[in-house]
Amino acid sequence: MDLMARKDAARKAGFARRKAAFDLDPGGASGVLSSVLAGFRGVPVSGYMPIRSEIDPLPAMAEAAAYGTVSVPVIMGAGQPLRFSRWMPGGPLRDGPFGAKVPEVDDFVIPDIVIVPLVAFTRAGGRLGYGGGFYDRTLEQLRAARPTYAIGFAYAAQEAADLPLEPTDQPLDMIVTEAGVIEM
Repeated sequence: MDLMARKDAARKAGFARRKAAFDLDPGGASGVLSSVLAGFRGVPVSGYMPIRSEIDPLPAMAEAAAYGTVSVPVIMGAGQPLRFSRWMPGGPLRDGPFGAKVPEVDDFVIPDIVIVPLVAFTRAGGRLGYGGGFYDRTLEQLRAARPTYAIGFAYAAQEAADLPLEPTDQPLDMIVTEAGVIEM
């Protein structure tokens, strides 16, 4: 089986595990993420606006916004890195690509910490996303300019023993789940 077929199969399995965990989520999963971010108060952080069955980082992002800059990713176009627009809890939003909301008016910032949504992860920091390469391109660009810390946020059920990865796939520095923290 070629790499793309293996990635497609891993993505399908990851989506199924994520959906099952999402359906059982009683809420409050962002509490662990909040405690991690408390150790980085004042450091510019990017979260994300959850879509479909993604685990919800918004409560942790709202707490972090009380102490510093919080932003969300904005897709600029196919094949381009993401940019990050300043986000405030309750601030006006507009529809962005793929159903994710983005701030109504772009105010671009550069985060030092990027909270990354994902489909599946490994304990070694491997991440499988949606397949567009947006986060890989973005993390590569950010890390080339300055230290950038990537935190994968996912349900524990999204863990995979192994994932088909490529050299361009950017590793995570930490994974936060509702069950705890996995540090690389």
